[in-house]
Amino acid sequence: MLILVINPGSTSTKIAVYEDEKMLLKRNISHSVEELGKYAHITDQFEFRKQLVVDEVKNAQIPFAFDAIIGRGGLAKPVVGGVYAVNDIMVEDMKTAKYQHACELGCIIADAIAKDIPGCRSFIADPGVVDELCDYARVSGLPELPRVCIWHALNQRAIARRFAKDHGTRYEDLNLIICHLGGGISVAAHEHGKAVDTNNALDGEGPFSPERAGTLSAGDLIRLCFSGKHTQAELLKKMAGKGGLAAHLDTNDMRVIEQRVNEGDEKAKFLVDAMIYHVAKAIAAEGAVLKGKVDAIIFTGGIAHWKYVVDELIGRVSFLAPTYNYPGEDELEALAMNALMVLRGELEAQEYV
Repeated sequence: MLILVINPGSTSTKIAVYEDEKMLLKRNISHSVEELGKYAHITDQFEFRKQLVVDEVKNAQIPFAFDAIIGRGGLAKPVVGGVYAVNDIMVEDMKTAKYQHACELGCIIADAIAKDIPGCRSFIADPGVVDELCDYARVSGLPELPRVCIWHALNQRAIARRFAKDHGTRYEDLNLIICHLGGGISVAAHEHGKAVDTNNALDGEGPFSPERAGTLSAGDLIRLCFSGKHTQAELLKKMAGKGGLAAHLDTNDMRVIEQRVNEGDEKAKFLVDAMIYHVAKAIAAEGAVLKGKVDAIIFTGGIAHWKYVVDELIGRVSFLAPTYNYPGEDELEALAMNALMVLRGELEAQEYV
């Protein structure tokens, strides 16, 4: 089975080609601010990014004989986890999605390329809006503002399955708390194959992170909104993009922050320790969701490469359950394996409606 994987990000488009489980090609196509600045909306970048993907595959002399093309899922309507066949409804929803993130282009590009290849199918898998919350988790103190979740569903679920395989069991038989440590931080309680509680890691809920403000005092935030000092767009950027460590340290690059800590920057170390403190609180809260019946706590994401952060988190939460570290993320492989399971009949692609 030949599979093309497409993962559009804010400043790059990552692609890979797999023949069954074997990776034949992996590329990270970078996009300059000037290149992307020509386009008023994310979806206007479609033709530009699509052509770059096509050219990269052609340059690698890989024939366009794909059995499936799978793209990163966008942030449109909430769905249950799994693989979805791309259809016209999905494509239209991505063009008008609330959050307008580059990931919206994943299914659009995948669908367009697949339509030119006889017998080729197009999919997405476990988008960030996967919603399997229990009913209690949806309730907030304001009826007009129910809780929603946007989290690292694709990587968390892939890591959960890998962990289960490593321990000779099934994801569906486990209770796990998984913490994705990246530019945004999501913490989820996985109960027998479903993420029954997690945070909105994109839009300002949960622990603060390298570039997210996290949960704030609602009253103070309202007063800031009406202070006249900031536009709506500026405030939204403070919540996601310029919040968290970026607001305190003028950088969201954890490699830079790690270097500053190692060189004795006390302010940087204090703020990293504060972030660890709040992440640990979020992990412990998911222990209550699972009523203390936790088989493992798993760390993943780019920051999980930093031993100091993981060791400090373990020191705070290991009383709950055994801890494991799966640093980094490989969304390309996770997407490819989801498509392969569908092609082999091990998993059924769901219909997006």
